[in-house]
Amino acid sequence: MQNDKIPPLRIGELEISPPIIQGGMGVRVSRAGLAAAVAREGCAGVISTIGLGEFEGLSGSRLIRLNEQALREEVRKARRQCDGGIIGVNVMVVLSHYESLVTTADDEGVDMIISGAGLPLDLPGLVSRKNTCIIPIVSSARALSIICRKWKRYNRAPDAVVVEGSMAGGHLGFSYDELVSGKVPTLDEILSEVIAFASSYDPPFPVIAAGGIFDGQDIARVLRMGASGVQMATRFVCTDECDVHLNFKLAYVNARKEDITIIKSPVGMPGRVINNAFVERIKRGETVPFNCTYQCLKYCDPTNAPYCIAKVLLRSAEGKFDEAFAFAGANAHRCTEIVPVRQLIGRLAEETAYHLKTQ
Repeated sequence: MQNDKIPPLRIGELEISPPIIQGGMGVRVSRAGLAAAVAREGCAGVISTIGLGEFEGLSGSRLIRLNEQALREEVRKARRQCDGGIIGVNVMVVLSHYESLVTTADDEGVDMIISGAGLPLDLPGLVSRKNTCIIPIVSSARALSIICRKWKRYNRAPDAVVVEGSMAGGHLGFSYDELVSGKVPTLDEILSEVIAFASSYDPPFPVIAAGGIFDGQDIARVLRMGASGVQMATRFVCTDECDVHLNFKLAYVNARKEDITIIKSPVGMPGRVINNAFVERIKRGETVPFNCTYQCLKYCDPTNAPYCIAKVLLRSAEGKFDEAFAFAGANAHRCTEIVPVRQLIGRLAEETAYHLKTQ
């Protein structure tokens, strides 16, 4: 890999080269296997904390303990396999057990905690280790300014920030109407504003571009704009080491551009998915009755939800798409083969070095 020709991403005392963070993907898409494989190549591997334990039928303190233990096991497994590489976790603010998952990750000594799907206003107060990097995910400079203002009471600033544009997969930080009408700012527009804010901060902190980053040309473009690195999720699904069932990966490989669609999630946020028969059913208003004892997301109302998003995503990770769909980024249809992580990162590094040299 031509890493020497690409500036590394430095976050606190961490050095990531090539400057790629593998995005956290739940439920059970990015676990220890994928995170460790990415970390071994010099990038940052990230475990998604949602739904790691066998949560069905549990509630209350038993569910909290189960989720904590499952996260501990994944982090420790990744540590054993990563050859000293960088391991982080992604914890969504909307999770009902957000605080316990953050403190568990901190206790396990992860290198970074990345937090979005809401504003992580109290994240610094949950993290005791000074060398645990804390990184919010935002979709606007305004959101970042609010976070920075709130974090001042903890005498902390972000160690870095992930700027996620509208081409990302899964639940998105824009309204459904904005997304389907195309009336959303581009990643580059948001990125420019956030870079200006982060650069003016004292001290400045690195900005990481995410949402639609697919190849080395994309990476080179945002690095030239002033980003310090990228976060990529969709691209890592179609790797040998990704922790999902082969059917999930093949959903990406077989997808056409017109198959990538936006749905209204039961939790009140829009989501980008790969269309299939089940998606068509829920778009027609069909429901899938379920019994929820755990309420994994704070704002989910199980009594009115047309289906359980947690069960749907769990089934998709297991390759059971009769009543499930795969979350995916806007460029998922561009994934045409399943390759080893090492090969993918090597290709991305070569492409990035080439475009940094020629652009």
